[in-house]
Amino acid sequence: MIVKFLRENPIASYLLFVVRLYLGWEWLKAGWEKITGGFDASGFLKHAITMTSGDHPAVPGWWGAFLKGFALPHVGFFNFLVPWGELLVGLGLILGGLTTFAALMGIVMNFSYMFSGTTSTNPQMTLLTIFILIAGYNAAHIGIDRWLIPHVRRWLRLETNTRGKAA
Repeated sequence: MIVKFLRENPIASYLLFVVRLYLGWEWLKAGWEKITGGFDASGFLKHAITMTSGDHPAVPGWWGAFLKGFALPHVGFFNFLVPWGELLVGLGLILGGLTTFAALMGIVMNFSYMFSGTTSTNPQMTLLTIFILIAGYNAAHIGIDRWLIPHVRRWLRLETNTRGKAA
């Protein structure tokens, strides 16, 4: 019943528009602050790695191993990816452009932050993002996706049809 409401009800699209604006603003603001403030993830990553020990570690060992073995050695990549990812997720949610993909990338980032031992607004943002993901297209009905998604669907059907034919 709730899923049907989120996916089909016009009132839900307006409620989700407000949720999108809030989440989008939070992501946009966080990304912009990092871009203009000289963001460096190395301190955050090192701190998260230290939180993998003890009786009740805040960071799971497997995640700490990922941070230590991959993220920290490639911190330059993450110094670029995190701020620009946050900014683009924010723009996507605010404008309603590729909304489901933006929400998916936002929830991936939120889980990454929570796995790294932070909470802040991440659980709240994750919960709100779940509603957007469940709603699918209805969450983006008020936005660019209203015009963009039909073209993308048409293009994907053409791609599928041309790949299936023999040359």
